[in-house]
Amino acid sequence: MKITAGLGSIDEYIRFAEAGADEFFCGYVPYSWAKKYGTVMPLNRREVFCYNVQLGSYSELEILSAMIKKYRKPVHLTFNSLYYIPQQYPEIAEIIQNCMKLGFCSYIIADPALILYLRNHGTDCDIHLSGETGEINSRMVDVLQRQKLKRVIFHRKNTFEDMQSVIHAEQLAGGERAQTEFEAFILNEMCQFSGAFCNSLHCDEMGYLCRVPYHLEKIAKKDRLCMYASDYNSSDFDKINECKSVNGERHSWQMSEVSDKESVEVEDILEDETWLKRYDDTGYLCGETGCGLCALYQLQKAGITHLKLVGRGNYTDFMEKDIRNLRRALDILNRNIKNLQQDQNNEKIFQQQIKQTIFSNGCSENCYYR
Repeated sequence: MKITAGLGSIDEYIRFAEAGADEFFCGYVPYSWAKKYGTVMPLNRREVFCYNVQLGSYSELEILSAMIKKYRKPVHLTFNSLYYIPQQYPEIAEIIQNCMKLGFCSYIIADPALILYLRNHGTDCDIHLSGETGEINSRMVDVLQRQKLKRVIFHRKNTFEDMQSVIHAEQLAGGERAQTEFEAFILNEMCQFSGAFCNSLHCDEMGYLCRVPYHLEKIAKKDRLCMYASDYNSSDFDKINECKSVNGERHSWQMSEVSDKESVEVEDILEDETWLKRYDDTGYLCGETGCGLCALYQLQKAGITHLKLVGRGNYTDFMEKDIRNLRRALDILNRNIKNLQQDQNNEKIFQQQIKQTIFSNGCSENCYYR
């Protein structure tokens, strides 16, 4: 399985490539598009300019193209909006054609109408069906494969059985479809929504919908650990009145499952200093906002070929550590690959090795796949 890492800036490309990423995905939103359509009709659903989430100029693409030729690590450009208005389709096609002249040949697309438009107008590019599309079964993929998809990206809520069923159906179809690649989420940003059903605008002007209900504060006297508390009522926050504001830091622990009806008390969580030991000296915890490393065995078994490491806009240092840890996890898996069909306990052995090697002090417990 190959690592596909999010790229928020051309400055990150060499660093992430040397850390072990096999390929990248990034957004490209020309300023002319943003000026004309603003944030309410997004090109990429990531119309962010205040920090590094995507590329915004053609000159950046030119620089990135030169890097790709040297390091041989491809970059897929994303067009993640679920739909566009009619006048935008020829504009997008022109953007893609200009990018193809620089050597960018693969595009992550969520809108089936855009895929159809490109094919009908003879745009011969590789198309990756975005996880934002919400593909859920083999019949849906079968219909979209009429447009010759190179890769299917599963959304965050797919089960192993769902993925394996779709992959098996594609292999049975034979021909070029048997060579279809399949990508699954593996680290970071375990959003409670599926992309296809998210109506949020991801932009500078307002908070993301998935984060509006959350209260973000530092835990008393500690700098390393924060949490999202989405299910607390006003009385709960009286218990954490010693917390201070985050001041822009994004170290977070998602606590969306904690409520008054559960046995876990807020005081117990705050007093549990073992959580602090899970972070390193820089405040980093692998898979802090979503982790699927323990599921690598099952993903390999299902037929996944690529692993999506989400991280556009994350701290560069943390992303580099994520890539290195994912590479270590894959190395552990590959060392045990010969025993996948021979030892029924091999998955447990693999998970134990992951915990001993990467999570010696404990993990975030934000599991992508349970």
